Amino acid sequence: MEHAVAGTRAPRVERELAFPEELTEALDADPELAEAFHALTPGRQKSYAFALNQARQSATRIARIEKFRPRILAGKGALDR
Repeated sequence: MEHAVAGTRAPRVERELAFPEELTEALDADPELAEAFHALTPGRQKSYAFALNQARQSATRIARIEKFRPRILAGKGALDR
């Protein structure tokens, strides 16, 4: 409420993305994938982190990374068409 009265905006809180270990390993092993992933917007990176973190098993996360690889290289997010 203080910011509304003063006419200012609250400071933006930057949050760290929690990337699964399987994704960091895949990015380390594949420089082309890493370059494409880091070129994505932060929102698209978050969409992949969210989709991968939903999987409970490591094998599922690895399978999803392989499934998402063409989309990442195309510059699309996990939910983009």
